[in-house]
Amino acid sequence: MIHTQHQDVVDLFVIGGGINGCGIARDAVGRGLSVELAEMNDLASGTSSASTKLFHGGLRYLEYFEVRLVREALIERETLLRAMPHISWPMRFVLPYHQDMRFEGNTPTSKVLNIVMPWMKGRRPAWLIRFGLFLYDNLGGRQILKGTTSLRLAGSPEGAPLQDRFEKAYEYSDCWIEDSRLVVLNARDAEARGARINVRTKVISAEQVDGLWHVTVEDQGSGERRLVVARMIVNAGGPWVENVIRNTVRINATEGVRLVRGSHIVTHKLYDHDKCYFFQGEDGRIIFTIPYETDFTLIGTTDADHTDVDAKPVCTPEEQAYLLDFTSKYLKKPVTKDDVVWTYSGVRPLYNDGASSATAATRDYVLKVDQSAGAPILNVFGGKITTYRKLAESALEKIAPFFPSLGKPWTAGVALPGGDFAVDGVSALHDQLIAQYPFLSKRWASRLVKAYGVEAAEILGDAKTQADLGRSFGADLTEREVMWLVEKEFARNAEDIVWRRSKLGLKMTTQEIDLLDEWMAAVPVVPFLQNAV
Repeated sequence: MIHTQHQDVVDLFVIGGGINGCGIARDAVGRGLSVELAEMNDLASGTSSASTKLFHGGLRYLEYFEVRLVREALIERETLLRAMPHISWPMRFVLPYHQDMRFEGNTPTSKVLNIVMPWMKGRRPAWLIRFGLFLYDNLGGRQILKGTTSLRLAGSPEGAPLQDRFEKAYEYSDCWIEDSRLVVLNARDAEARGARINVRTKVISAEQVDGLWHVTVEDQGSGERRLVVARMIVNAGGPWVENVIRNTVRINATEGVRLVRGSHIVTHKLYDHDKCYFFQGEDGRIIFTIPYETDFTLIGTTDADHTDVDAKPVCTPEEQAYLLDFTSKYLKKPVTKDDVVWTYSGVRPLYNDGASSATAATRDYVLKVDQSAGAPILNVFGGKITTYRKLAESALEKIAPFFPSLGKPWTAGVALPGGDFAVDGVSALHDQLIAQYPFLSKRWASRLVKAYGVEAAEILGDAKTQADLGRSFGADLTEREVMWLVEKEFARNAEDIVWRRSKLGLKMTTQEIDLLDEWMAAVPVVPFLQNAV
């Protein structure tokens, strides 16, 4: 039986609970639209939880002359830092230089240099790297982040892990971001402002009837279906955006996506300092090694075409070997598969611009409104996590002609849940939390602050001892925190918590995770038809 939702027509129905869908939903509801969003799995369960975890301008995109994209991303880094200082923070990146560094062969920059400096034979000259970093420092009007400096590696902490052949490096700034939490916090804020957020809810079909969309959705647990009527659809399906166009709303569109798999490996901690490395390979590709979750190092990413959207992306043995070999060409101590503790892979739905390789495909986003069915739909192609807020603003510009009373842009500088404190206030918040809850260890308090910001104290509430927080599931994860994640953050099972809303899966045993899953299976969740907007 299909139930008709008890409400007037919703203005905007968003398909997809990744960063683009949740960012658009938040922006739209804040401008006065009624909004509903459906995600067929968990929030951020696809591409948005499988990034390299960086807010960055995209230094290498300068080689493709994507100056507008880089400038927009550079400006956004600091806008986002101010709005979410708990889940995002500055990081310094060390770029070791040697004279054999090469371009990827088909970048626009390499083609120009091959003409004007043929004797370089595809190598990257030091002056060009420094010029690129100068642009990187200045294109975005940097105010918070430190600028580029030069390093002599001999005798320095940054040089200690590297092979002796590296004598010089450049150090520049970018930012870390907890990608899955970014998505969840956008969804939470959208819900707080009046949007309805549905997880594990699949869009079965969408049909245009008398200028409106009739959207049938199905609860993935109960199998129950209901009908939602909407004035406009936003297709933010990510890798499934084409599938939504062809099979769900069934319209003809010429635009498409190129699916590119990016794989990462996580190893035991490879070095002691807290800076990242930007490594350039002999094939012109680049990878990062990033301090990760205190005890580990994150290495990535690869770029490989991915042909089947429904095939779960995994880090192949070949990709793992590539990343290990790449890193080992820089570090004194080779990294082997025995060092790997976890791998993950995501599919980036890049706009299909006909590029010759996955690496060369544009990272810019493309937004297209289609009215061929009568009722309008906005299809979202591409995008990167750093520019998600700007993408949402651009999406609302496309939507504006259909909603004359739409409010003005508002999200710049408005804190996400838990982020309403000074951009340099994490240490003070950490100390305050320990003073208020002396039973917390420094590591535990740090994790809570970096996940929940000022809301950490709300989670801990009136607890005087750890026992007051209920059952402990391992790695300082308590019953009270789990219930917060279920009631406030849409978590439904252990995987949602230990691999997306946190990375505690790296520190919990399989048995602990299984017991958490069993416990959560007994936790009641909001019924499918309850609480209609």
